[in-house]
Amino acid sequence: MSHDEYLKLDFTDEGPRFPMTRREMLQMLGSGIIVLFTGSELIAQRGGGREEGLPADFNAFLRIGEDGRVTCFTGKIEMGQGVFTSLAQMLADELDVRLDSVDMVMGDTDLCPWDMGTFGSMTTRFFGPPLRAAGAEARAVLLELAAEQLGTPVAQLAVEDGVVFERTNKSKRVSYAQLAKGKRIEKHLQTPPPVKTPGAFKVIHKPTTRRDALAKVTGAAKFSGDVRPLGMVYAKVLRPPAHGATLKRVDVSGVSQVKGAQVVQERDLIAVVHEHLDEAELALSKIKAEFDVPAPTVDDVSIFDHLVKVAPEGEVESQAGDLKQGEARATEVFDKTYLNSYVAHAPIEPHTAVVHIEGNKATVWASTQTPFGAKDEVAEALGFPPENVRVIPPFVGGGFGGKSRNLQVVDAARVAKLVGKPVQVAWSRAEEFFDDSFRPAAVVKIRSGLTGSGKIAFWDYHVYFAGTRGAEQFYDIADYATASHGSGWGGGPEAHPFATGAWRAPGNNTNTFARESQIDIMAAKAGADPVEFRLRHLRDEKMRGVLTAAAEEFGWASARLSAGRGCGVALGIDSGTYVATMVEVEVDGATGAVQVKRVVAAQNMGLAINPEGAKIQMEGCITMGLGYALTEEIHFRGGQILDRNFDTYQLPRFSWVPQIETIVIEDENSPAQGGGEPAIITMGGAVANAIAAAAGARLLQLPMTPKRIQEALRKA
Repeated sequence: MSHDEYLKLDFTDEGPRFPMTRREMLQMLGSGIIVLFTGSELIAQRGGGREEGLPADFNAFLRIGEDGRVTCFTGKIEMGQGVFTSLAQMLADELDVRLDSVDMVMGDTDLCPWDMGTFGSMTTRFFGPPLRAAGAEARAVLLELAAEQLGTPVAQLAVEDGVVFERTNKSKRVSYAQLAKGKRIEKHLQTPPPVKTPGAFKVIHKPTTRRDALAKVTGAAKFSGDVRPLGMVYAKVLRPPAHGATLKRVDVSGVSQVKGAQVVQERDLIAVVHEHLDEAELALSKIKAEFDVPAPTVDDVSIFDHLVKVAPEGEVESQAGDLKQGEARATEVFDKTYLNSYVAHAPIEPHTAVVHIEGNKATVWASTQTPFGAKDEVAEALGFPPENVRVIPPFVGGGFGGKSRNLQVVDAARVAKLVGKPVQVAWSRAEEFFDDSFRPAAVVKIRSGLTGSGKIAFWDYHVYFAGTRGAEQFYDIADYATASHGSGWGGGPEAHPFATGAWRAPGNNTNTFARESQIDIMAAKAGADPVEFRLRHLRDEKMRGVLTAAAEEFGWASARLSAGRGCGVALGIDSGTYVATMVEVEVDGATGAVQVKRVVAAQNMGLAINPEGAKIQMEGCITMGLGYALTEEIHFRGGQILDRNFDTYQLPRFSWVPQIETIVIEDENSPAQGGGEPAIITMGGAVANAIAAAAGARLLQLPMTPKRIQEALRKA
């Protein structure tokens, strides 16, 4: 069964095929090799290339049908990062089948192994190894079955495109499909075989066009908002005007003016439903609600002083040497504070969910990064056993960490139960800006020093509410300490006036901006070239490698720029991947406007499963990074969000996109690392350093808006 056929099962106007018996599920899958597993068969192991809770049985990851097609089952979802292609590459290579014969089923909680969620650039690093191991074991088992059927020792057999044959007599052959015979496979190996080494790769590490590209550019791809179960209605939920506001009184009588509209009320939930979305929106506007809104105590200007004030004592995450001794050696001391504003996810596809309840079972189609988490949340909201809830995530139109929360899913489930019909909840752009979580505002304080010979003498690093992702020390500094004040995942209502959470390499954007800005400040004081200064303080060969590669491609040593133009560099590590980024910018001194002209980024991500996909992700990170570096920030007063659309919240535009050159360092003998986030972390630091080089103005707060650049120019 192809992926398109799988989707059609769930997107017909007839409604879902759920509830489903075990026999029906097997019929839906088609006859083939599959083993269904129970919770007792799950292994709880973290590290060693396996995510916690993944099954030990290779059959949970794959199925070989009678038609010879291979289905890959993964709890991960596809939201633009390209794993729809790269996971299929891994399985195809280990099984020795054609890539175009592999179909992906992703995130379906009834069919796929349990998964914690898709975030943190973890799919390749943690799910990839057990998937490859499952493919390798399945191949070995099939070879043994073929050996029995052909009467030939395994050592004399080979596999090509899913067909096993005798090496000296290719006519003596049997296909995987013939071996399956519509039966479950019970055979396993006492000692799992090794996965392939780079020299044996046929599909892995080969540049491959994304397999979902055609469907997405033609509009054929299905998203949660495309689901239309028979009898579905649209729900719009009453929202408060500010976070922390409480409802005092409400008058829903005006809803009756909209023919066919129905009011739904249950505890804290007030919603209207209608068979037409625009009519549901009209009905919602007829509700008269009065809220008690707390007086604001912080805003987007005062938040940074507030965060430092409420932060707990710092926990030292790493240290070496003695800070006092290091400071005693310093002839120059630098004491800087860096600020980073709240940032929205602003995905192309707003949070959306469709819920269809039949009896005591529910089917959910949701734009979510955590389908198994959504399953549990829906079960709790409805009072159903978790096994009675099935979550099916179609393609997800961007998440960036924001779709790890499932508020829209729970709302849809609650309304569906109350109205007795399938319900869709799709946030408007205004709701997206209000109800979504934000990357937390954060503060970084760095006190550092230089010796008389231009070496870094000490490094005292304190980060407030961004966490230590990206704050780890990789420069050669004898005396340093890194302390974290408050969680990078929020900090609670005493810290933030609204929800905060993950945002594409959360924390690392903040920490890398601060660290790399401080390094450049010291390099300038030492009279050293920024690249040479970094190399002087780097022993890590991977980091030296990406920096050297970027500098050569950029032509750093020979760069000659006109007035108002400058170059900047920044280094970072995220998800096991090393990144060096160099940018060229042009600064308009009169307006403070910045145009990034060119970006060169080099990264070492170990084995690149799909080098073409890796470059695409780097380009996406670089473009998205322009936003957090130059314009993106949430303005607010207390719990009131002032940015509700793109008229005030400015994303990068096509006209901003610079010349982008990417380098993926060949390191195929090292384990594959994350690629969905690393290249974004260095953009803030690289652009800030380039602005300083171009205009002599040092920006200490992100985003570096024209207004802030003009202020920095005046001070300079």
